[in-house]
Amino acid sequence: MSGTGPTGLPRLHPPQPKPDQMGDPVSGAPLVNIANALTAVRILLIPVFVVFLLAHGGHSSGWREWAFVAFATACITDLVDGDLARRRNLVTDLGKIADPIADKALTGAALIGLAALSDLPWWVAVLVLVRELGITALRVVVIRHGVIPASRGGKAKTLVQNIAIGLYVLPLSGWLASARFWVMGLALVLTVATGADYVSKALRLRRTSARAAWKRLRQS
Repeated sequence: MSGTGPTGLPRLHPPQPKPDQMGDPVSGAPLVNIANALTAVRILLIPVFVVFLLAHGGHSSGWREWAFVAFATACITDLVDGDLARRRNLVTDLGKIADPIADKALTGAALIGLAALSDLPWWVAVLVLVRELGITALRVVVIRHGVIPASRGGKAKTLVQNIAIGLYVLPLSGWLASARFWVMGLALVLTVATGADYVSKALRLRRTSARAAWKRLRQS
């Protein structure tokens, strides 16, 4: 509270937003906002993408191109929605839950679809999905000790991964078809490296939290 009102009573100010567990401020924004709408569009695009990818046995150039359009559009919404939410103070609990779910669902649908069409080895799909789901679970487990923020390496991994998947979705031939192999290889290297980095950070965070708790216990 600060100062007094015209009646002489203390003037109360509304509580200010505080950081939540995931590090973004709680804004009190309505659930229906542009950021959440973009996330919803991405979720709705996933089945559309899958249908286009698998149409006519997955070997129709025209449908593969439409699948790429759907995938690229979904990826663009991923780039925009989080930034909009933070810049316009539109962060909501629903958005923080739906956004990573949409990301993992889009990546998973693309990798599984490409593997089912034999365009991508199954071990690639399994490796990426195990890393993505494992790190997401790890961040949830250690959240009581602190937040593991997204790193530049993680963002680079997502970018390269999406480019690689997009190249595999497109019906390419010649040197472009060969180039996508190397782009996917780079994506896998970043996937493993950033996954190991997250695990290392989680272990350090847990040790730091345990030492702080022990110190407080000794001082009490």
